[in-house]
Amino acid sequence: MNNKTIAALVMAGASLVMSPLLQASTVDDAALSALPSYSGSDLELTVDNSGTHWRLWSPMATQARVLIYDNGLNTAAIDTLDMKRGENGTWTASKPEKLYGKYYTFQIEHNGKWLAETPGVWAKAVSPNGARAAIIDFATTNPEGWANDRGPKINAITDAVIYEMHHIDMSGHANSGIVNKGKFLALTEPSTTNGQGASTGIDHLKELGVTHVHILPSFDYNSVDETRLNVPQYNWGYDPVNYNAPEGSYSTNPNDPATRVREMKEMIKALHDAGIGVIMDVVYNHTAENDGSNFSKTAPGYYYRHRPDGSYSDASGCGNETASERTQMRDYIVNSVKYWADEYHIDGFRFDLMAIHDIDTMNEVSKTLKEVRPEIFVYGEGWTAGDSPLPVEKRALKDNAYMMPDVAVFSDDIRDAVKGHYSNASDRGFATGKAGNEETVKIGIVGATAHPQVDYSKGNNSKAPYAKNPTQVINYVSCHDDLCLTDKLRKSMTEPSETDTDRKRAAKLAQTIVFTSQGTPFMFAGEEIFRDKKGVHNSYKSPAEINAIDWNLKTTNADQFNYYKELIKLRRSHPAFRMTKAEDVARNLVFDKVKSPLLISYSLKNNANGDSWKEIKVVFNGSKETQTVNVGNGDWKVIARDGRLEAEGFDTTRGGRLEVAPTSALILAREK
Repeated sequence: MNNKTIAALVMAGASLVMSPLLQASTVDDAALSALPSYSGSDLELTVDNSGTHWRLWSPMATQARVLIYDNGLNTAAIDTLDMKRGENGTWTASKPEKLYGKYYTFQIEHNGKWLAETPGVWAKAVSPNGARAAIIDFATTNPEGWANDRGPKINAITDAVIYEMHHIDMSGHANSGIVNKGKFLALTEPSTTNGQGASTGIDHLKELGVTHVHILPSFDYNSVDETRLNVPQYNWGYDPVNYNAPEGSYSTNPNDPATRVREMKEMIKALHDAGIGVIMDVVYNHTAENDGSNFSKTAPGYYYRHRPDGSYSDASGCGNETASERTQMRDYIVNSVKYWADEYHIDGFRFDLMAIHDIDTMNEVSKTLKEVRPEIFVYGEGWTAGDSPLPVEKRALKDNAYMMPDVAVFSDDIRDAVKGHYSNASDRGFATGKAGNEETVKIGIVGATAHPQVDYSKGNNSKAPYAKNPTQVINYVSCHDDLCLTDKLRKSMTEPSETDTDRKRAAKLAQTIVFTSQGTPFMFAGEEIFRDKKGVHNSYKSPAEINAIDWNLKTTNADQFNYYKELIKLRRSHPAFRMTKAEDVARNLVFDKVKSPLLISYSLKNNANGDSWKEIKVVFNGSKETQTVNVGNGDWKVIARDGRLEAEGFDTTRGGRLEVAPTSALILAREK
C-alpha cells in the first residue's frame, strides 16, 4: 500500500487498524507525512454567536467524541458529543450555546481501542495540571489598556539587551521585598526593595537598563503539581504539556483558568509600560510524555520522529523528539507562536534545542512573526542533545545559520573562549587567564561573520563563519544551564591567592567582551550582583534556596551592579557596538597587531553605524599582569579602565603607549 492510498483511505474514513502506519514495530514515517493536513483557524475550539464548536484533527481515529464537564476536577462528564468526520482528517461537533465556564476533553478510538482523554493540542485555557481544556471568554482577561499595549520598538535584534530569568529566581527570596513570590504578578509590583534601599523586581530591571526579559518556560508544564502549591516546588519547565496555555503554578489561583491568562497579561503589560519587552522560551522539540502526551492521544505517532525499529527517536535527551518537517506539526509550531504574539503581545521567542527543528520551519516561524510585528525576533540553541533522523543539512543548526537569515543562534564560541569550557568546571578561559583563546574571542567580537583579520582555522569550535550578519548571533558567557558565571569562576579560579575580588574583575571583563561584541548580548539574571547557585551545575529542579537571587547582594556588590548598568548604557548609547551588516563590521572594526598573549586590541572606526564617536578603542587584558598598548595620539575620553566603567567617560588621555591593568578592559573614545 503506497502513501497516497493510505491518505486516501483516511480521508474516506477507512480504518487504519490493519495498516502498518502506527504499529510500534513498523512505523512508516513517509505514510505519516502523507496524511491530510488541516490549515483552518478553527482547530479544536471556537465560540461564536451560533454556539460552541469543536474541530479535532485526528485522521487516524475511527471514532471521536467530546466530553463536557462542569469543572476541572475529577467529576463525571455532564454531556458527551459524538463527533462527525469532517474535511482533511478532522472531526467536528457543536452545541448551540456559548459554554463559557465549562470544561472539555477529547477522546478518540484508534486500532479498536478508546484512548485516554486529552484536552487536545490546542487548549488555550486549562484546569489544574492541564487535564481538561477550559472554555473562557478571552476578552474578559485583558488588562485595562491592553488594546494599546506594545513592547519596545527596536530597529534590529542587535539593539536588544536580553536578561534571562525564572519567576522564582527573580522574586522567591525572602529579601526580594515582593509579595507575589514566584508568580506572574511579581513583576507588576512597583517600588520593591531588599530592605536596604536597593531596588528589586521590575524596578531593578528598569534601573539596570535591559531592553528585554527572556523568561524561562511559562506555558503549562508537567513537573509542578498545581494542586499542591503549599508544598515548595521548583522546575525550569522544559517538560511541556499544553503549549498554548500559561503555567498555573505562576498564577495566584490555578483553579480558575482565566486567572493565569489575565495575570500573565498583567505581567507583560507592566513590563511593556516599563519599556521592557518579553521573550518567551518555547520547547516545541519534545513533550514531557511519549504515549501519554496530548499529541499521542490526539494523533498517535504523527507528531514524533521514530527510529527504524518504531521506537521514539530522542535528539532532545528527554525521551522523544517532534517532527517539525510534517505539515501539521510545522503549522502547529508556526500558529502557536503567532497565537502568543497576537494574544499575549510576546516580543520574541527563544527556541530550546532549535536544531531538532528543520530549517524550513524556523524560516516560516520568523517570517510569520515579522508579519505580526516587524520587531519580533527569534533565536535559539543551534544544537541537539542527541542524534536525530532529520538529516544534518536540514537541521536548524548553528552551522546552518546562513540558511536562516532572520533567526539568531547562541555563540558557544565566545561563551567557552571567555570563561572556559562549559563542561569542565576547572577549565579557564581568556577572562580567567588561559592563553590560546584569543582567536575564538575575536570570532565572537565580529559576530561570527567573515572578517579579513580573523583566522577561523584557529577557532576552538567553529572553523568557518556561520553568520551572514551579526544579527544572527547571541553572545553570552552563562545562562540557566550549567554553572552560572559566579560558580564557574569560583571553581576555575582556585589558586590560593585568588579571591572573590579577582573573580569579580574577571566577571566584569567577561561581560565587557560580550556587551561590546557585534551581535546581541545576553545575560543571566543576578550576574550583575554576582549571584551564585551554591555550585550546583544543573539546578533545573533545585529548591529556591539554590536558585532564588539573594537581593542583599545588590547592596554588598553595588560596584558590580553599577559597572553592569554603565556597560549596558554604553552599548545602548552607541550604535558602533550594534552593527547589523557583516560588510560594515569588516570595514569599521579593525584589530591591532599585538604580540602578547591574553591581549586583544581593536578599534571601531569611521563613526561606525552612525555613532557620534569617530573612533572607539577597545582593549582586553586577560592576564594577571599589566600590559601595554599603543593608542593613537589625540584627545581620548576614558570610558573604562582598571575595573571602572562610566558610559559618558570619567577621565581623558592624550593616547600614546598606555597601560592596561590585569584582568580588565580599557575603552577609549574620541569624537574627532
